[in-house]
This record gives sequence, structure tokens and C-alpha cells, in this order.
Amino acid sequence: DVQLVESGGGSAQPGGSLRLSCVASDYTSSNNCMAWFRQLPGKEREGVAGAYRSGGTTYYTDSVKGRFTISRFNANNTVHLQIVDLKPEDTGTYYCAAGPICSTKDRFIHWGQGTQVTVS
Repeated sequence: DVQLVESGGGSAQPGGSLRLSCVASDYTSSNNCMAWFRQLPGKEREGVAGAYRSGGTTYYTDSVKGRFTISRFNANNTVHLQIVDLKPEDTGTYYCAAGPICSTKDRFIHWGQGTQVTVS
């Protein structure tokens, strides 16, 4: 089973930046897509961005375009989420997920424990 471990969350001021990282224990077809989801307070978990092993990327949420950048490094099964110009409404728990395709959250097989991002 593929394990996902996130790091890089924490507290930041508005306008600041954070870099979230996720390492997968192995590569299989079940983590062809590695993605980031987030769960904001009182809201359902939503997709943020996904990256294929082949290099293609997709961004699920218009509100993050231009501020969030996903990058993937196959050599060490790592995916990063660089966040700039942080806003208080970005506060929430960010989850790394892996699945065969970058699609809706029900298509993702593996999930990390989540890392908290607080902007205030």
C-alpha cells in the first residue's frame, strides 16, 4: 500500500508563502496522479491541483490559480504545492492524495493525514 506523508504546513501572515510537500512511499499505477486537496472550515474537501507522473498538471479551483503551483518530482515520488500571496480564506487542512487519474476525490485511492495551514 502506498503511504503519503505531508509536511510544510504551519502559520503565516496574509501575503506570505508556504511550500507543502508530500512524499509517497512508492510509485505504482495507483499514484499516477498526485494531488492536493484542502478542507476549509465548515466546508467539504475540495481539489486544489493535481500532477501526473508524465508532467501534466491540472488546477481544480479558480480561486487558487496564479497563487498555487504544483510540481512533481518522480525521482523521489514527491509532489509540492507552492502557495504565495496567502489569504485568510486559505486557512484549512491540506491533504495529499494519489490515484490513477486526476479527477474527483472519489477516484483517489491513497490519502495523507493532512497538514494544517493557518493564515492570520
